[in-house]
Amino acid sequence: MQLDTFQTGRRDSTADPGGVPRDMARTGALRRLLVVDDSRLQRRILVSSLSGWGYELREAESGDEALQICRDWAPDLVISDWMMPGMDGLDFCKEFRALEREQYGYFILLTSKNEKFHAAEGLDAGADDFLTKPVNTAELRARLNAGERILDMQAELTEKNRIIRQTLTRLQAAHDVIDSDLIEARKLQQSLVRERHRTFGPMQISLLLRPAGRVGGDLVGFYPINAGTFGCFSIDVSGHGISSALMTARLAGYLSSAVPEQNVAIRPLAEGGYAPRPPAEVVSHLNDLVLGEITTEHYFTMVLAHVEMATGQVTLVQAGHPHPMVQRADGRIEEVGLPGVPVGLLPDVSFDETVITLAPGDRLLVQSDGITECPDQSGEMLDSDGLRRMLGDLRGISGTALLESMVWRLGEYAGMEEFPDDISAVLLEYPGPGAL
Repeated sequence: MQLDTFQTGRRDSTADPGGVPRDMARTGALRRLLVVDDSRLQRRILVSSLSGWGYELREAESGDEALQICRDWAPDLVISDWMMPGMDGLDFCKEFRALEREQYGYFILLTSKNEKFHAAEGLDAGADDFLTKPVNTAELRARLNAGERILDMQAELTEKNRIIRQTLTRLQAAHDVIDSDLIEARKLQQSLVRERHRTFGPMQISLLLRPAGRVGGDLVGFYPINAGTFGCFSIDVSGHGISSALMTARLAGYLSSAVPEQNVAIRPLAEGGYAPRPPAEVVSHLNDLVLGEITTEHYFTMVLAHVEMATGQVTLVQAGHPHPMVQRADGRIEEVGLPGVPVGLLPDVSFDETVITLAPGDRLLVQSDGITECPDQSGEMLDSDGLRRMLGDLRGISGTALLESMVWRLGEYAGMEEFPDDISAVLLEYPGPGAL
């Protein structure tokens, strides 16, 4: 094996004003150039032409020798004769392209005049350019300059890709941290609904809360008031995501079941115990709190109801929320409530109360618009008529089983497991004293 190495300096049109070659000015190192020709004389002619052009040069007299050099010393540019004994230039080019390299290598094939019609074959093998022998020095310099421009662009692209990969890695790490936080936030939000089912005397109440994302803007709950009365609510905060979820956490504090002293829907009695505040008064107070004390762009819809266990009487306020539905013991379904404006949208508004009475066997469903506005594959919403049909089909199911069956039916209707909006509901059932 014959191996010669040359390190030369260059001062030509590609150098910077200080005389440093273009590649040295950028990388601080000479570009590597490999000359391959079975003729020692042809190699010396090429090396003589290349001297002073700013390359670290090596020579090889065969394709096999050149391939070994490429494995140990990756050249940036290769000038190889086509016709050589053993592995010719075409086969060497194919093997060169098959090598694993961090950077692109520019390959120039030397041809004689009668070989030029094989250019297509050379390009298919991976050659980038051609030079006709005898090599013209000006053309050689022009071809190498073109190759260096390609290598410069490739290096720039590689660096940009490295920066993009690094940025994506950092973004993925940030996303993982945020996602982990959101998973914990979901657990915390779900903990706001401590119980999904409870019996209040002859009444039974069940809750459904299923955010569309990690966290959502819906909230459902109930709170005991005294031995004969309890309250329940369904809230849907505008928007989705973290800010809506934080708003629900704040509202959960205002309607706390664990700390009655903080619950704005009940009032303490002088003789001890608690009594309900009128639902319209409570919702009006919440409206003032949101507009006056909570700095936010969010508003929310809600249904707030107070229930008297002995009579089955339900006094409720509907503030921008979908109409609750009453399913009577005989299967009839009716919408109840008086539509009002959402809470936190306008100042100095009043809210109207609706009073209904549940008889034994009746049940009241308060649902969010994520149910009635759930679209199918064509974009058609379930709407209140679809919910009526669903309740009719599920008439024989009760409690949390009914709510879970509704979610399953809703998934069938939508044709998807995940829904575009939060899904929540409060189910109030009155089996009657004789059923307990």
